[in-house]
Amino acid sequence: MRIAFQGERGAYSEMAIMQKFPRSTPTPLKTFHDVFETVKNNVNEIAVVPIENSIEGSVSETYDLLLQDKIFVSGEIFQRINHCLIVNKNCKKIINVYSHHQALGQCRNYIQNKKLEPIPAFDTAGAVKFIKENNMMESAAIASRRAAEIYEMEILEEGIEDKKNNFTRFFVISKQSVDKPSGKDRTSIIFAIKHQPGSLYNILKEFSLDSINLTRIESRPTKETPWEYYFYVDFEGHSRDEKVMFTLNRIKSQTKFFKLLGSYRKGIF
Repeated sequence: MRIAFQGERGAYSEMAIMQKFPRSTPTPLKTFHDVFETVKNNVNEIAVVPIENSIEGSVSETYDLLLQDKIFVSGEIFQRINHCLIVNKNCKKIINVYSHHQALGQCRNYIQNKKLEPIPAFDTAGAVKFIKENNMMESAAIASRRAAEIYEMEILEEGIEDKKNNFTRFFVISKQSVDKPSGKDRTSIIFAIKHQPGSLYNILKEFSLDSINLTRIESRPTKETPWEYYFYVDFEGHSRDEKVMFTLNRIKSQTKFFKLLGSYRKGIF
C-alpha cells in the first residue's frame, strides 16, 4: 500500500508511517496540499499528516485542509521526536541551521545557546538533503537520525530538543470513514457558530451533560468573515455510539457549519 506524506525520505511523517504500517510504501510529496489531493483523487489510498506537536502546538495548514470535502480522519499516530544536529562530513564551523519551522521552535533554546541563525525549510529531512546537495560546509540541519543515515551525513549531537517529552501527533486521512467502533475511540469534528454571547458555551455544555470527555479544542479563522472562527474539537467516543449520536445531533442544530472529520481508534504513546 502506498501512503503519502509531506517531506523527503527520513521525515518524521515517514517514520510514523513505518511505525503504523510497516509493510507499506511511503510516498514523499512536497506540500500538504499535494498530499491531500492525492488522497482526494485516489492516487494514494491514505496519507499521514502531522496535526499537533506536544511542544509547538498545532499544524495550522493541516487544520485548514481538513475542511475539504470527502476527506476523513481514520487513525492517529503518536511519534516520538528526537532531533539531531546534522552536518556534511568534515564540517569545521557552523553559522546557521536549517529545518522545518516546528523543529526550529522545538530546539529554540539550543539554537540560541549555540548562537546559530535559524533558517526555515519545508521539511526536516529536506533540510538535510538541501545542505548535502549544495555541499554547505558552514550549515547544519535539524532532523532525525534516520535522515542523517539516508543522506550519509554526520551527526554532531543527538537529543537537542529543548523538552525531552517531545511527541508529534499524526492523523491518518482517507476517503473512507471508520464506521465500526472499537471501544477505544476518539472523534474529531469541525463546527462554526453564530457570533453571539453564549454560543460556544452552549455547544460545550452538550458534551458536559452527556459526560463526554473533550481532549482538544482549537480555533482557526474562517478566512471568509473577519473575527469568525471554525472550532476543531476532539473527544472520546465513536460517532456511532448512541450517546455520542444524540449529542452530535443536538450540536448540529446550534451550528452554522458542521463536519464530522471521523472516528478512529486512539493512538498510543
